[in-house]
Amino acid sequence: MNNPYDENRFTNRLINETSPYLLQHAHNPVNWYPWGEEAFAKARAENKPVLLSVGYSACHWCHVMERESFENEEIAALMNENFVSIKVDREERPDIDSIYMEAVTALTGRGGWPMTVFLTPEGAPFYGGTYFPPDNRYSGMASFPQILNTLSDVFREQPEDIANNATELKNMLNSSLSERGVQTTGDLNVAMLNSATENLNAQFDTKKGGLGNAPKFPQAAALDYVLKSWRRNSSRKVLENLLLTLDRMAMGGMYDQLGGGFHRYSTDADWLVPHFEKMLYDNSQLSLLYLEAFLATGRGFYRQIAEHILEYIQREMTYPEGGFYSTQDADSEGEEGKFFVWSKREIEEILGVEDAAVICRFYNVSERGNWEGHNILHVTSPLQQIVQELGKSEDEIEEVLGFSLDKLFEVREQRIKPGRDEKILTSWNGLMLKSFAVAGRVLDNPAYIHIAKNNAEFVLKYLKKEGRLLRTFKDDVKGKQARLNAFLEDYAFFADGLLALYEATFDLRWLDEANYLAEVMLEQFWDETIKGFYDTSLDHEQLVTRPRNYMDNATPCGNSVAVEVLLKLALFTGQELYREKAASALESVAGLMPRQPLGFGRWLSATDFYLGEAKEIVIVGEPDAADTKALLRVIYNAYNPNKVVMLLPPGLDSQVVARYPLLEDRKMLDGKATAYVCQNFACLRPVTTPEGLAEQLGVALS
Repeated sequence: MNNPYDENRFTNRLINETSPYLLQHAHNPVNWYPWGEEAFAKARAENKPVLLSVGYSACHWCHVMERESFENEEIAALMNENFVSIKVDREERPDIDSIYMEAVTALTGRGGWPMTVFLTPEGAPFYGGTYFPPDNRYSGMASFPQILNTLSDVFREQPEDIANNATELKNMLNSSLSERGVQTTGDLNVAMLNSATENLNAQFDTKKGGLGNAPKFPQAAALDYVLKSWRRNSSRKVLENLLLTLDRMAMGGMYDQLGGGFHRYSTDADWLVPHFEKMLYDNSQLSLLYLEAFLATGRGFYRQIAEHILEYIQREMTYPEGGFYSTQDADSEGEEGKFFVWSKREIEEILGVEDAAVICRFYNVSERGNWEGHNILHVTSPLQQIVQELGKSEDEIEEVLGFSLDKLFEVREQRIKPGRDEKILTSWNGLMLKSFAVAGRVLDNPAYIHIAKNNAEFVLKYLKKEGRLLRTFKDDVKGKQARLNAFLEDYAFFADGLLALYEATFDLRWLDEANYLAEVMLEQFWDETIKGFYDTSLDHEQLVTRPRNYMDNATPCGNSVAVEVLLKLALFTGQELYREKAASALESVAGLMPRQPLGFGRWLSATDFYLGEAKEIVIVGEPDAADTKALLRVIYNAYNPNKVVMLLPPGLDSQVVARYPLLEDRKMLDGKATAYVCQNFACLRPVTTPEGLAEQLGVALS
């Protein structure tokens, strides 16, 4: 179809938005509206249905549908004549995305992006799907113009059918929401956790790693829980499956072997071919997971992966003032994965034939390639096998690998990079803040702690206004703009990051701020009827229903992280109300957790914390003194996730101490840094030596 599209001829209302994804559509011939009353008022005034299109910047098929349909002037004319079209960035508006994704899933049995939903002028969905092609190229799939024409006719000629569909879907959304937490209650006990672990363990691919079959997603929250469950029950099989998964993910093509960082998921069962987009939320969770695995196993490889991820975030995804960007696209120069793949000839030209032979063997590069005629770097053989095959020493091979990878990286940096979504989301920044803070303390790396502090300062400076958080920040030609009400996940994730930052710095400012955010969460998001949190605040705009996501997916849900934050704060502050709310929320989904553990990874970790008699540790001493640092190393050099840690410097103001009962009546013994360990409402004797503390914590001295 001839399409003389020229973006310079068109400008729509999205030009005033800050989201890079929305701005990508600002010059479509579609008369796009952002989500808001203006669009719905027009739909009501003209009695037209609303076409809602939801996607995100790094979504490959979103770009495809834009090129094929939204840049097509004939299709745009159909949309403009018969619909009021709204474009939404799902990362900015997870509330809208979750509501209408549930409707699409109910209608079609599946979801995904781009999501295309047709609404009444009142916002009720009556039809929807995901990607629609511009013509009849796919058997059994109607083209987008056919969908547009049919729905426009039905809306005009059969309004009762439209109204009935909309009412039915709206009722389904509301009833689905009301049933959550009502029919899923159960007892919280270790047997429930063990059942969840067994169900998860049965889902592992025991040959190639990963949970389930292709496509394979990293499932960070579930894997983190598996590691915690191994700590609890010492199951060798559970640990083997987990470590196989971590190894294969990190050696596969889903991991960027040159630049660090994980791509979104693997399209195949072997972890070879990724969907090439990179997400901040994946890399925040996976850097932390590999760091925890390093603590649990002592394997230096896992530490290297964690550090490599954090290096990538520093280099590619950090705003100069401290925020973290959201995503990198899968595409560059209009091709998926082009930035990341290689030909054998290209590598030989850069490195020379001899060194290239080492790289090509180690990373499985061939003339034919392993993906569409190109090569995705991945590792399948141990270094010792390469040493034997090539007849070189291990030191020689490692030396060649080191400088060759540096050369290839330098060359790759000259390529046109994938697009980067530079909006900064409070929730995802909270996830990354936590990873840098934990890594800074565990690895004794002040640079990581500095990055974490800068990030916390940035969020509080730009994304907190009049005591409330905002959702998104963007710095562009219009200046620095923060906007949109924050959601539950913004409060929960950022508070969780602040707790980690407190335990990395022992600056009570961060603990105070986390405690304040928890109070806002309870005031604005908690509902006693459902024994849990809604995703939107009391003063949020009224939508077709009030969303409440209770399942952990690519990111954990706001509910599960909020529960974990409350459990930790209950120990820090002595506020029993926090523990009571957290327990009631856990009980509301306890019936689901063992049956659907893949969707409740962070919930299960929170339950493990709740049932695991978490340790409350206070170190009394001068922060920079050698004996204080020696005690802290015992705590942070071991895998012991169910704990909270406080530091009490001598002479701290008594009014400050009174705010945190855990600090009361603690003092140094004989002028030495002293550790106090409490658990389950009972305290052990204070100790002043690393050996004594290690014994009380049940860990080995490193």
